[in-house]
Amino acid sequence: MKRIMNGICVGLAFAFVGLGVVGIVVPILPTTPMFIAAACLFAKGSEKFHKWFLSTAMYKKYIESAITNGTMERKAKRHMMLTLAIVFGLGILFSPVIAKIIIFIVAAIHFYVLIFRIKSVEQMDK
Repeated sequence: MKRIMNGICVGLAFAFVGLGVVGIVVPILPTTPMFIAAACLFAKGSEKFHKWFLSTAMYKKYIESAITNGTMERKAKRHMMLTLAIVFGLGILFSPVIAKIIIFIVAAIHFYVLIFRIKSVEQMDK
């Protein structure tokens, strides 16, 4: 059973990497959360793939500084907040009342972390 769960985690991680790569060129799809999800799933599913992902240029460019330093580029942070606002707004618009409350709470936590916990920097050294 553990091998099946690990396989599912690795498969989902690769799906999130794919979505993150698409998010690099499609402005509405957030790249950073996709790569964070992939990193978490790789860590759960396979030490080998997790080490590989941590060594990729995608990880280093998009999420390493947020994980290690608690910073993000101002432009990436704005992009993420705009995307989250659209997604949460649509969720609130088309959901029943109890779901609206849950979505609002989750959105508030996301925006709190992005605004008050993750520092903004103009441009990181590449």
